[in-house]
Parts: sequence; C-alpha cells; structure tokens
Amino acid sequence: MRVLLVEDDEPVAESLRRGLLRYGFEVAWVTTGAAALSHRDPYDVVLLDLGLPDTDGLDVCKALRERGDVPIIVISARSDETDRVVGLEIGADDYVSKPFGVREVIARIRAVMRRMQPRTPAAEAGPDRYGDRLTIDRKAARVRLDDEEVPLAPKEYDLLAFLTEEPGALMSREQIMEAVWDANWFGPTKTLDVHVAALRRKLAGVISIEAVRGVGFRLEIVDGARADGGGGTS
Repeated sequence: MRVLLVEDDEPVAESLRRGLLRYGFEVAWVTTGAAALSHRDPYDVVLLDLGLPDTDGLDVCKALRERGDVPIIVISARSDETDRVVGLEIGADDYVSKPFGVREVIARIRAVMRRMQPRTPAAEAGPDRYGDRLTIDRKAARVRLDDEEVPLAPKEYDLLAFLTEEPGALMSREQIMEAVWDANWFGPTKTLDVHVAALRRKLAGVISIEAVRGVGFRLEIVDGARADGGGGTS
C-alpha cells in the first residue's frame, strides 16, 4: 500500500516512516502543503499534518478531497474538538492526535481502507495458526493454546502479535519498543524483558523467544511447521 506522508517534523516523520516501511507500506514523504498538492506519483492513503510551514493543513485536506476519494487521515498536535470537527467536515476520513504510536496509525489506515473497500464475509480472514496448538485471532485479540484461551495482559498480547508477524526474524529492542509501546516511549526497556518472560511461561513448549545479547529477540515456533502462511497480516 502506498502512503503519502505530509509532515514537516523530521523526527516524527522518520519514526512513522520507519514503522510503516517495516509493516510493508511504501512511503512518499513531503514536508509542505505545496509539495503534497504537486505530488504526482499514485498513492492509496494520505497521512496529513495540520501544522505545515507554508499553509494550513485543513486547506490542503480540502484541496485533496476536491480532487478525489483517496482516504485522508489527519495527524496533528491540535487536539481541540473544533479542529477535529472541521477536519472531518471538509473531507478527512479519520483524525489522530499527537503523540501517537505507529501501530495506532496503521490500525487507522487499515480501518479506513476496510470502510472504503468492504470485504464480503467469505473473504474475512480467520485466526492465524502456528503449528498444531497455537492460534492468534488478531481481529478479536485472543490467543488459544490447545483450543483453550490463554489469558494475556494487553501488552503481552501486543508483543506476541508483533513477534509472530514474522517468526524467526530478529527484532531489535528499538523495533519492539516502537511497535508495542509506541514511538514516544521513554521509559526503561526492562519492561520488555518482563513481558518476554511472561510469554515464555504462559506459552512454554509452543514458542521459543531467544534473547540476542545487545540486539533484541527472535521468536520461533517450536511445535511444528507454521500453517496458513505463517500468520502474517495484510
């Protein structure tokens, strides 16, 4: 999926761009309203900051909407209800207030795209299966082991869902913290070790989470080959 990111704050844009690329999105990044309006390459969704250096983002939103129906998600530090209402009334499809996490933005993108292109019930994806014993229902945020639901804390679930998107891949602490605790987390990363230990205990014999010193963690499925394409999300 191709994303046009309109954001003049470089740290915010780089963090969001890295996160989107990691999840398989193509990203074109521009820093001004004029650049957004003159961008000619095709894109599927727009992430639009309101606080642009050359013009008000609301004017850019209105101009983009007059051109077509490409989904527009406003991302802004403006949390005032008036800005939200005006943005939605002039054509924005959703509104995310800063600070935000990459996973939240991706969830908003997917939700907007689902509304634009609703799927039939037959096309709905079921739970992702890992080996013969473990399933993760990402739609319902539920995990089952041997057909019994495993009680996980919210961040334990988020961590498991992230690591199982690409079993066997080495994920750095930075990647994990950004994806699970969002890009604005400034607390100690020791909390990651605590959550990894909890998953090892609750899913012993089904997954293995290897700690790679100085880098991060690698999750492996230990009870047989992955089924249903490894459980990745689209």
